[in-house]
Amino acid sequence: MSSVSESMNRRMTLGLLANQYGFDLDPASATEVTVTSVADDIESVRPGALFVPSDDVDAHQLEQVQALGAYGAIVPHTLRGQLDDIHIPLIYAEPTMRQLGKLVAEMAGNPSDSLAVFAITGKNKETVESAVGNLADFLHMLGNPVGVISSSDSQSLERFLALEYPLSVIDVQRTMAVCAEDGAAAVILALDEETLREDALQSVSIDVLACDDNGLSNAEVTKSVSRFGCFVGKQTRIAGRTQESDLLAAQASSAYGDTDGRLLSLSIAMVLAAGVRKANIKSALRVSRDLN
Repeated sequence: MSSVSESMNRRMTLGLLANQYGFDLDPASATEVTVTSVADDIESVRPGALFVPSDDVDAHQLEQVQALGAYGAIVPHTLRGQLDDIHIPLIYAEPTMRQLGKLVAEMAGNPSDSLAVFAITGKNKETVESAVGNLADFLHMLGNPVGVISSSDSQSLERFLALEYPLSVIDVQRTMAVCAEDGAAAVILALDEETLREDALQSVSIDVLACDDNGLSNAEVTKSVSRFGCFVGKQTRIAGRTQESDLLAAQASSAYGDTDGRLLSLSIAMVLAAGVRKANIKSALRVSRDLN
């Protein structure tokens, strides 16, 4: 099930949508119809939704979403003239994943703009999961409320999120909007195929991207995550373990017991890349060590 209805911050008229993306609206008089959510499967459709099918669609499916209260649907041009029994407005288009990501992000309030977005990739899922969990713990220790998006355990602060994986572009925007509404300051993304579908991170701006393999160049790290569609721009910091982070992790090892020092070092490198002062990190590690 994929819907952003729970966390919609904005509504959009079909006329604005059609004009902004160059789509064909039928009937043309439906420009003021306002949609309040986006859904890419029938189970997710709620009254007021815009149905954007993730797979091939036919008249029977459109009859179902119409009965469920959808206010409109995006359908391919090949169906024009074949949908006489469909009375909701139709937008004829073949949207790209980039367009879909932008549309959903706008309706969700562009949540990645209000969150510090950390993303972790690695050699295997287990390594990525461990790195995500370690970073979440470390950010909590620094006083930051955190959201996590990972097939092993997605959470918004302390709230478990029951999601169906791998996540679509709609799922990701909805989940990030939930985290932002709950008061998260940061969200951590596990970049693996069990968590995310291809292009699931369209219109998501990554602030800090890390890889557990220090042997890869920045260009190789960026290429390795391109299939998820995330935006890695000039503002994105690509982080990896350094001598400085290794030293800080070694000094704090007693505070973390048997925790892998490499994971702690990677977490330290990521928060340093995000702009957290070294003195604040040392202070937090010292407090944690004293508590332990």
